[in-house]
Amino acid sequence: MCNQIIEIIEFAEKFVIIRASKVASQRKRVMKMAHLMVTDSLNKLRNENIRITPQREAILEFMVAADNHPTADEIYQALSAEFPSMSAATVYNNLHLFTKIGFVKELTYGDGASRFDFTNTQHYHAICEKCGAVQDLYYPVLDDLEDVTHDLIGFEVLHHRMEVYGVCADCLVQKK
Repeated sequence: MCNQIIEIIEFAEKFVIIRASKVASQRKRVMKMAHLMVTDSLNKLRNENIRITPQREAILEFMVAADNHPTADEIYQALSAEFPSMSAATVYNNLHLFTKIGFVKELTYGDGASRFDFTNTQHYHAICEKCGAVQDLYYPVLDDLEDVTHDLIGFEVLHHRMEVYGVCADCLVQKK
């Protein structure tokens, strides 16, 4: 019995080490991808003859790393310690510039505060009606929606957006 327990513990330790290694590897890939997205975006700004300021770069890096669709105020609060002289207007102006260029989408859901989403792939959003969380939803079946719409009814789609409303997993757990 004691040998079985030791074997189980050794197996668990190996599993934890392997899992930690996979998580670290995945984290490195995500960080590399985020760095490439920031670099690509900065190059596009340079090609448009837009000056790269430290604040602009920090806002862009924050947006690439953010997975919670932050408001401009949340971005300002997160970066104000690093840039104490930066104003909220600087954040708003950069977000609107990024929106105009197409790096960022402004999301409005009627709650008065726009949320911002760095976009490099077409995706949709699941919105929690309890806490307001916005989560990305990738659904490849809809990738050709614009082409199908054109083919079926001759409609030239300029852009589209889909939102799914409900209760997020965290709120469901709290409810129980």
